[in-house]
Amino acid sequence: MTDDVDDGWAASAAAWIIEQGEDGDYGRRFVLDAPMRARIEGRGFRNALDVGCGEGRFCRIMQCAGIRTTGIDPTEALLARARELDPRGDYRLGRAETMDIDACFDLVVSYLSLIDIPDLGTAIAKMVGALRPGGTLLIANLTSFNTAGQPDGWARDRKGEMRFAIDHYMDERPIWLSWRGIRLQNWHRPLGTYMTLLLDHGLQLRLFVEPEPTSGDPRRNDLHRRVPYFHMMEWQKPA
Repeated sequence: MTDDVDDGWAASAAAWIIEQGEDGDYGRRFVLDAPMRARIEGRGFRNALDVGCGEGRFCRIMQCAGIRTTGIDPTEALLARARELDPRGDYRLGRAETMDIDACFDLVVSYLSLIDIPDLGTAIAKMVGALRPGGTLLIANLTSFNTAGQPDGWARDRKGEMRFAIDHYMDERPIWLSWRGIRLQNWHRPLGTYMTLLLDHGLQLRLFVEPEPTSGDPRRNDLHRRVPYFHMMEWQKPA
């Protein structure tokens, strides 16, 4: 079960569902989906755990690749939407930090969910614990230099040029972000925090990329290339 953490997700669920639709928002549709699909397709994965599955969109994508999926999320309204769109799917109410799942998955996915988790160390330990030996942990996350510039983000300087100010990079902290009826708490953490926690579990880094947009609004893509939103990591648990 879940606790009473006020991170904005319960109040923002309806607006989030509208924002995502079936195809996902800008970042998913034009930046992350293609490379994330490339990491799951044709590699023999049989069963996957999606941590922070939300409305179940990436679970459905993995099922199209022939992978059995289990999704876990702490927001009941999002899980209700996931079950509505995928009545036969396995969607469970819970938090990454408190989930109790055996080491039976050959793939664990965190698709833009690490930034939502207050107790990151415990959550990563639980994700690693859900992997069978030799299994893969696939992560898409916001870049740390991007979160270090939030919530203000882009602003015009005295000459009218768009600039992105990064500050207090080393200070781990919660950040509240608001857009189109959505108000959520994210966490800024230095990249070293993520890397150290993952390395401390003996995981082996197999992939680190900062994907670029493949299509979409050219003006937004230009800003993305100046200050990328996302990185992807793939880690393997020793056999």
